Amino acid sequence: MKILVTGTAGFIGSHLAIKLLERGDEVVGLDNINDYYDQNVKYGRLQRGGIIDSLELGEDIPYGKLLTSKKNNNYKFIKLNLEDKEKVTKLFEDEKFDAVCNLAAQAGVRYSLTNPDSYIQSNIVGFLNLLEASRHNNVKNFSYASSSSVYGLNEELPFSTNHNVDHPISLYAASKKSNELMAHTYSHLYGISTTGLRFFTVYGPWGRPDMALFLFTKAALENRKIDVFNNGEMLRDFTYIDDIVEGVIRVIDNPAKSNETWDKKEASISSAPYKVYNIGNNNPVKLMDFIEAIENKLGKTIEKNMMPIQAGDVPATFADVNDLVQDLGYKPATPIQEGIDNFVDWYLEFFGYDKKGNKING
Repeated sequence: MKILVTGTAGFIGSHLAIKLLERGDEVVGLDNINDYYDQNVKYGRLQRGGIIDSLELGEDIPYGKLLTSKKNNNYKFIKLNLEDKEKVTKLFEDEKFDAVCNLAAQAGVRYSLTNPDSYIQSNIVGFLNLLEASRHNNVKNFSYASSSSVYGLNEELPFSTNHNVDHPISLYAASKKSNELMAHTYSHLYGISTTGLRFFTVYGPWGRPDMALFLFTKAALENRKIDVFNNGEMLRDFTYIDDIVEGVIRVIDNPAKSNETWDKKEASISSAPYKVYNIGNNNPVKLMDFIEAIENKLGKTIEKNMMPIQAGDVPATFADVNDLVQDLGYKPATPIQEGIDNFVDWYLEFFGYDKKGNKING
């Protein structure tokens, strides 16, 4: 297939693009490479895919120009804002995609408290542009990143895709819930197969610098205290990146179908070709146990600053993945210590530490 993957300078998108290329798909990647977090990590992901030769060249990526990977002719990349409707439309007209996987978004729950406008532009306006471009260019296979944050004030665990998600507690979560509603509308009106993926706390190599694992590892290596919110009482269904990518690929290969015998109590399906899945490890981990796994790998104790829960955060996440297993024969299963070990190994190499955590060349 020829697949548009948005967010390919991002964490999940970069991993997905490489996996799709490895199996022979043609991939066009899209990202605006914004400065929400360390752009060197984003440039590193693009370098890994052969889009650029070195980190120093990253800032020279021209806007709106389709570049071909130096490693794989099946991989192209364009620096573009999703809200740039004219250029997004032209990209669809020129490239004629078989499928779209939208992983680009303004991420972050806490950032949405202080920068709400960026979520509306990228996550709502940009998402609409992709749906419209798909509609007018006969793209019937559309998958996209939603989030476990849509469960909001719901306290019934594990979270099921048939639970009510009408009470988000951050604008980020509201934008993701909006994506699901918009997708259903386009499935119903235009017959586009849309599948939303509610990701649960994704972690692993090349991860986001604003996420807990990255922040904790960085602080530990710099001998600084870490802020532990909700006094360490958080429960998170941490899900390893390879498990997430496998789930995404299975969704791309199995577009949503209409359900003519749909029971209207089932929120995750519809009479339209629409579906929503949880992708989580189905095994929530206490935040303190997560930190202990980092300490085990680094061989050191991390000093902790215990803090109250932050606005927009939920105390626990836990994914019910029964429909993922039933429909796609898949369940994430990477153990937390294995996943953290892999992340720390990557972090040490990327940021210039030896295996004992000592900075190389000062």
